Amino acid sequence: MPTGLPPYVPLHAYLVLAAVLFSIGLFGVVTRRNTIGILLGIELMLNSVNINLVAFARFSGDVAGLVFTLFTISITVAEVALGLALVILIFRVRRTAIADHLDLLRG
Repeated sequence: MPTGLPPYVPLHAYLVLAAVLFSIGLFGVVTRRNTIGILLGIELMLNSVNINLVAFARFSGDVAGLVFTLFTISITVAEVALGLALVILIFRVRRTAIADHLDLLRG
């Protein structure tokens, strides 16, 4: 039953998707002033890394990429939980989530 789609997705399609996702995340980190937006940009960049790891694992037939992906996902979850907890704590103290207004570590 032909569907008009290629039988598989080539490697360069995954790499292009990851590059676009990484670019969007980097743009979000550089241009956002809100700390939640910065955290979301970092999350997008880490997910683009995961796409690359899974794609290379699939095309090379090696499971090491999948293991690294699981490790990266666990690190990402911990990073987001810790980052969100810090943002909520700072918001409770300062009543703002704008990164430019956060100068708690200045001496």
